[in-house]
Amino acid sequence: MAWILLIVAGLLEIVWAIALKQSDGFTRLWPSVLGLVTAAISFVMLTLALKDLPAGTAYAIWVGIGALGVAAVGILALGESASPLRLACLLLILLGVVGLRLVEG
Repeated sequence: MAWILLIVAGLLEIVWAIALKQSDGFTRLWPSVLGLVTAAISFVMLTLALKDLPAGTAYAIWVGIGALGVAAVGILALGESASPLRLACLLLILLGVVGLRLVEG
């Protein structure tokens, strides 16, 4: 159950980061509300997952899911760079997240 909470928390991190980008510095109401609410839920779910998972592993995976997801949305929907070097760095993050999951079982 802790792993499911952690994965959902990481996915919500993607939502809140993109929503806050769309909030334009908290000048747009609904993206701001969505960002703040999903951030709160994500933090609560991370906290619950930390009851059963090592802090370093859980935090690294949470951040990794968020970083990869936000980068993917940026590339696919926001026109951000998909240079080979950027993709290689994202691959390294992915390998780290998968590796940590495999090590922790």
